[in-house]
Amino acid sequence: MFKRASLVALLALGAAGFVVDRSIAQNSPAAPAPDAEGYVDMFNGKDLTGWHGLEGFWSAKDGTIVGSETKQTSKQTFLVYTAMPSVADFEMHYKYKFASSDGNSGVQFRSKMLIPQNLRAGGYQADCDGKGHYDGSIYDEAGVAGNRGTMSNRGEKTVWDADNKRHNEPLPDGKQLGKFIHVGDWNDVVLHVEGNHVTYTINGHLMTDLTDESPKALHTGLIALQIHQGFTMEIQFKDLKIKVLK
Repeated sequence: MFKRASLVALLALGAAGFVVDRSIAQNSPAAPAPDAEGYVDMFNGKDLTGWHGLEGFWSAKDGTIVGSETKQTSKQTFLVYTAMPSVADFEMHYKYKFASSDGNSGVQFRSKMLIPQNLRAGGYQADCDGKGHYDGSIYDEAGVAGNRGTMSNRGEKTVWDADNKRHNEPLPDGKQLGKFIHVGDWNDVVLHVEGNHVTYTINGHLMTDLTDESPKALHTGLIALQIHQGFTMEIQFKDLKIKVLK
């Protein structure tokens, strides 16, 4: 898959990416006020206010954010959450569902813009796909975090140490976690990112636990939703909310 290929050439665009991030910050609407528990609603259920994506790929419909493409018109593109252009530590809740049996998507975090004209982002990604193969893993999209591919697999607790070496150990019932992914139906996610520690929970089950102490670790950046290039697909998101951790 294109996603699994090395994307070293994109990294040369990194400096330009930070410029784009600043531009997003200057032109984005303010996020809504947090609720009593500190969570901000990321989607108003009606339109894409607070988000920015390519026309024809993203829309708001029936209380959901919909990302769709065909193979003939596909792009590696992202819907960027412009209301918070740079977020470091947070807890994010959302639901996702693939309306197609094919496709690949994910939620970018601590990421940056790489190709502005395609809204092409890179960084950490909470991965998912239409067949349930990658759901619950953390991926280094576009190699921005040191070209480390799948950084933490579903069913594993992974530590990248200060020498950029990987250490894995299985989570309890790690080999059984795939059965908790609702292929073709809604999945309920909690993504917790604090310091160098990331947990990715789906439908109440911890799927992966990542600690990134590497010099290549990412510390802050944009949040975005992905449409992966090369598919005829539809991905839906709803009930998105985020709590920024102090």
